[in-house]
Amino acid sequence: MSVNSQSETVLVGVDGCKAGWIAVILRPGETRPQVHIHERFSDLVSEAGPSAIIAVDMPIGLPDRIQGPGRGPEQAIRPFLGARQSSVFSIPARPAVEAKTYGDACALAMQCSDPAKKVSKQAFYLFGKIREIDRLLQADSGLRDRVIECHPEFAFCRLNNMAPMTTPKKIRGSVNPDGIAERVDLLASHGIDRGIFAAGPPRGAAMDDLVDASVNLVMAGRHAMGLTSRFPADPKRDRYGILIAIHG
Repeated sequence: MSVNSQSETVLVGVDGCKAGWIAVILRPGETRPQVHIHERFSDLVSEAGPSAIIAVDMPIGLPDRIQGPGRGPEQAIRPFLGARQSSVFSIPARPAVEAKTYGDACALAMQCSDPAKKVSKQAFYLFGKIREIDRLLQADSGLRDRVIECHPEFAFCRLNNMAPMTTPKKIRGSVNPDGIAERVDLLASHGIDRGIFAAGPPRGAAMDDLVDASVNLVMAGRHAMGLTSRFPADPKRDRYGILIAIHG
């Protein structure tokens, strides 16, 4: 079992969703995780408690300049994902992420990247949530060892003996039942109770959000046991000392 229900640590897997954040939380002694929605990431951190390991699908650590297609973590995991590579967005440099408009973000990204590249709309829509976590980690250095960046498709790949999932979670913007079923089967084999998926996601989240938060819970458990690795293997830190790495 990859999620250790005997752990003395609160384990949390998180994904962004329409309502804010969906968290799948496993507390010590429990065998079935609880699913919660939080509007703000800071509220989620407070509820989880001061020792929780929180694995979140959101970029953490923002370099001042980008060399190549995205940050080092994005470049490091793409080769493993085959047809699922499109799930890995290229995140631009810090000045672009801190921009308030899409036009400004594109202009700043062009200035801070080599080769010069604008920002995708998909990446731009993540910037508010990226800044939420970034502000917390800037203000509280103690969180930096407990809030780790994961990428769900890479997490599934790691749990599947480094083979990417064969079916997408979504097709043309709609949830793909076959893709969800493939991932739920894998999650069940790693100790996630299928019952949390039976009733569907809570209001304000979609089924793919619930599935992604659940695989991040498995990653939190693996991280607590010292079983995750950093991608890239020699990650850098940003100007605030925040690690720029995906854990898997």
